[in-house]
Amino acid sequence: MKSKRQTMRDKRQKRKTLNRILLGGVAIVLVAVIGYFIWNASRPAVGQEVPVMADSGHVEEGADPGPYNTDPPTSGRHYAIELNAGFYEKADLSSMPEFPEGHLVHNLEHGYVIFWYNCNLVTEGECTELKAQVRSVLDQENNFKVIAFPWESLKVPVVLTSWGQMQEFETFNPELAQTFVNRNRNQAPEPLAP
Repeated sequence: MKSKRQTMRDKRQKRKTLNRILLGGVAIVLVAVIGYFIWNASRPAVGQEVPVMADSGHVEEGADPGPYNTDPPTSGRHYAIELNAGFYEKADLSSMPEFPEGHLVHNLEHGYVIFWYNCNLVTEGECTELKAQVRSVLDQENNFKVIAFPWESLKVPVVLTSWGQMQEFETFNPELAQTFVNRNRNQAPEPLAP
C-alpha cells in the first residue's frame, strides 16, 4: 500500500505530465496555424496581376466611386458597406444602388473573390449552364467570401477578380476558378474582416 506522501507525488507527477502534453498540443497547433498563414501569404496569386489603386478612404454612399483602372474593378475607391456573399441575378439589380461596384470593391478589400458574368455574350442555354457552373464553385466554397455578379460591360463571359488580381474566361473553367479562389481569397488589405 502507498503512503499518503507517495500518492501525492504520483498525483503531482500525473498533473505535470498532463500539463506538458496539453502545452505541447497547444504549441503544435499554434505552430501549425502560424505556418499556414506564412505558407498562404507566400503562395503566388493566380491570374493577371493588376496595379492596386491608391486608397483614399471611403466614398459617400451614392457618389460615383470610379473611375477604376480595370473593368471590372480589382481595387480603388469604395463605399463603407459591402454586399452579402452569394449569387446575384440581373433581377436583383433593381434594388441595388446606382453604383454597386462601390460595395463590391469593399468586398474585395475584405478578401472576397468576385465572379463577374455577362450572359449577353452567350446563348440562353449557355448562360444557364454558365450560371450552374459558377453556382457549383460558390457552393463548394459554402459561399464563403465569394460573390457572383452580373456585369454587362465585360468583353468575355466571366471575369474573376480579387484584390489586385484578375482572371478572364472566354470559356468558364471550374477547376481554374476554384484554384483562383483558393489562392487569392483573403489576399487583401483587410483579410480578417467578415
